[in-house]
Amino acid sequence: MKKAAALALMIATSWAHAEKIGDVDTAFKLVGPDHKIVVDAYDDPKVQGVTCYVSRAKTGGLKGLVGLAEDKAEASIACRAIGPVSFEAPLPKREEVFSEGLSPLFKKLRIVRMVDKTRNTLVYLTYSDKLIDGSPQNSVTAVPVDRATPIPVK
Repeated sequence: MKKAAALALMIATSWAHAEKIGDVDTAFKLVGPDHKIVVDAYDDPKVQGVTCYVSRAKTGGLKGLVGLAEDKAEASIACRAIGPVSFEAPLPKREEVFSEGLSPLFKKLRIVRMVDKTRNTLVYLTYSDKLIDGSPQNSVTAVPVDRATPIPVK
């Protein structure tokens, strides 16, 4: 039991934290907040110099106000090198770097980093899933890393 709790804590602390960049209203709601598209920034916790920007729908209205709304599964991602790219330790070939609940029914927004060793490129995929059925909605982006800085892989 203690090992599982320690593992969960390690995973949680390795996830990136979202910083809200802004939003735009997409539909007026008389009661509660309007429907929106929000844009958040996520710094990759294991790759210095890379930030991912994710846009996604946020449901408003009365359900959105009280936290019972289920946000749509669509999301878009764009990751960029915002400074020199460096690595503290070798990266797994595939790793989830962020996960956030989108509804009380276990739907999550996920960001996964994959390493394309051949091209020395970091590939980021965002998608949403449900406990019962997956979602084909996804978006992908890539950050090429200078060949002088090989990506260390576990």
